[in-house]
Amino acid sequence: MQADFVQSRQAGFVRYYRIAMYELTPVQWVAHAITHPVEGFEDMRWKKSGSLKIAFFIICMLFLANIANERLYGFNHYVPYDKIFNVVPYIVKSFVVFGAWTVGNWAVCTLLDGEGTMKNICIYSAYALVPYVTQLLVNTLLSHFLIRDEAVFISIITIIGTGWSAILLFSAIRSVHQYSAAKTIFAIALTIGAMLIMLFLLILLLSLIQQVAIFFSTLFMEITYRIRD
Repeated sequence: MQADFVQSRQAGFVRYYRIAMYELTPVQWVAHAITHPVEGFEDMRWKKSGSLKIAFFIICMLFLANIANERLYGFNHYVPYDKIFNVVPYIVKSFVVFGAWTVGNWAVCTLLDGEGTMKNICIYSAYALVPYVTQLLVNTLLSHFLIRDEAVFISIITIIGTGWSAILLFSAIRSVHQYSAAKTIFAIALTIGAMLIMLFLLILLLSLIQQVAIFFSTLFMEITYRIRD
């Protein structure tokens, strides 16, 4: 047991001195995390790196990429959509879902003795989404140049981008909480469950607010009508 502890400490010091040899800018840390899925987030944890501003920018890009991917797709790969633009679904698919993931993972992993703070969960998870956001934008651009018979290339890019982000997200959660692989999978499964519960409660809350608003609106109109009479 003592030998394992000493070996772990030595590995930690080796990692610390290795990453201390270079200083990266916030943007370079994003590239480092993306291109080093195994040790990238671990290096960030040791150096206490990561930017909330960049994380917020990535989620904003996710919001815009979702809109572009559904509304600006090429004619050859036309996907029917509602003619009336409604921004709410895109807000839900980006900001709301990401917020639910961050809060849900923090709540679940607090119970599972995770070491990650809500700030780090937000930053690491946002960094992991970069390949997914990139493939949305790249596919939107390619849809204007590729014919329908070449759609297989778009599918390949989608699989690569989504799979890459999934691997990064797994690595991010494992590093931020210092979990084993099995415990990371368990934590992610519980987080998804927590997200579904939160989104269900949010829908109920919005429905209740809508009903209350309709009630007061109807009551106001009735009172106004009777006063005029």
